[in-house]
Amino acid sequence: MSSANEGQNPRLKEYKGLSRSQYWGILFAILVIGLIWSTMTKKTDKQTSKQEVKFSQTERKYPIMGTFARIMLFGKKQMLVDQAADRVMDIFENIQSTCNIFDPDSELSRLNQTAYDRPFKCSPQLWSFLEVSRKAYQLSDGAFDITARPLMKLWGFYSKRGNLPSAAEIKKAESKIGLDKVIFNDEEKTVKFTVKGMSFDLGGIAKGIAVQAAANAVMKMGVKSGIIDLGGNMFCLPKPPLNRPGSEAYLIGIRNPLHTQQIMGVVEMLDQAVATSGNYERYVTIDGHHYTHIMDPRTGKPVEDMLSVTIVTPNAGDADFLSTAVFIRGEQFARDILKKFKDTGIIIIRRCKQNKKKLELLKLGTFQKGIRMQPTEKIK
Repeated sequence: MSSANEGQNPRLKEYKGLSRSQYWGILFAILVIGLIWSTMTKKTDKQTSKQEVKFSQTERKYPIMGTFARIMLFGKKQMLVDQAADRVMDIFENIQSTCNIFDPDSELSRLNQTAYDRPFKCSPQLWSFLEVSRKAYQLSDGAFDITARPLMKLWGFYSKRGNLPSAAEIKKAESKIGLDKVIFNDEEKTVKFTVKGMSFDLGGIAKGIAVQAAANAVMKMGVKSGIIDLGGNMFCLPKPPLNRPGSEAYLIGIRNPLHTQQIMGVVEMLDQAVATSGNYERYVTIDGHHYTHIMDPRTGKPVEDMLSVTIVTPNAGDADFLSTAVFIRGEQFARDILKKFKDTGIIIIRRCKQNKKKLELLKLGTFQKGIRMQPTEKIK
């Protein structure tokens, strides 16, 4: 039925923090989902043309947390789905106000500014984010590390750099990295940095946690159909889209990492989350070579040869950090975590070690509803 009018909401403003390429990349991701849903409609309408399903829906697209959010919810009452979409926006804005490292007044920025001088007492929300980050750090054997920001600075992701960092520069940056160098007081919920210049960046986990919190909230309100998407971190609600009679799942496109305007596969999902880490998302060019923003804190260098990792799993927070951790740690780590994370599927696309011009595609674990991928020889 009717959808929410974005122009009437004062919070839906143009976001000027993204580059043109980032903006159009995110817009393409939105269009990809629409394209796949359209295909699904053609596929099922013939089978269900006589069925009539009455429903209401709302759709919101807006900038938040340094990226774009897209919410599409379905339900029996328009007021309910509108209220649910508002609740999602409130959750995202609240988390942004806590975790935004580019806002000097955010709680995380205040922690980064003062935690070396004295213990910083965290709010329950920030502490919960740090608890998840600590578990991710331990699970990944230090590969997923929220203290890795000095490496991002060193490699030119915040200001342009014309030459490769020296071994001495990398060693100096690494001296400020390592969650094991942080003192956490679980009883007082305080944080103390032991090395000057350390800082936290929750960008690799906050969006996934935000999506899961939003999904939990709308389901508690009684909305069980739709998709919540925050910068490619998605959760598909338990019931199929009501605007697609006869459909059994949501179809989510997987990008070709070599040509991001192309889809190379489709995952069918229901009551699950999906997240992808790719070398094409952000990179710097030094001496004509592209270096991804995904750093291996153990080496002090960007990860090479891995092109993309997609995680499909029940929890969006897990999907977010696992996609990064697998990107860094590789295939064996992926196989190991499948023993701990049930109902999880992993798609790895990487360059062959023997021939860098060829690609390898690995599909590991369990895909609840199914997956269709192109052969690697067609990924060009």
